Amino acid sequence: MEYIYAALLLDAAGKEISEKSLMEVVKAAGFNPDEARAKAIVSSLKGVNIKDVIKNAQSAPVAAAPAAAAPAAQAQAQKKDTETEKKSEEEAAGGLASLFG
Repeated sequence: MEYIYAALLLDAAGKEISEKSLMEVVKAAGFNPDEARAKAIVSSLKGVNIKDVIKNAQSAPVAAAPAAAAPAAQAQAQKKDTETEKKSEEEAAGGLASLFG
């Protein structure tokens, strides 16, 4: 993860994202740099405009997942309410029965 953050930091500073620069940032952050990871990140980011990716990610709709969970939560709440009503009715019936002993 530190290599991704290093790449973002370099991009924000307007610096070239190279193996050497990634490893320098990672080392400055207190991590042990790994040349293979730096090489993999640099090759995967080749031709990628990070600013565009971030801009597009910010405008992507995210509300779809929570909306799908809402019906399940409602069903759970209704089930709980129904169970509470049944218990209340049983308690009331038990109280009335004790009156007529």
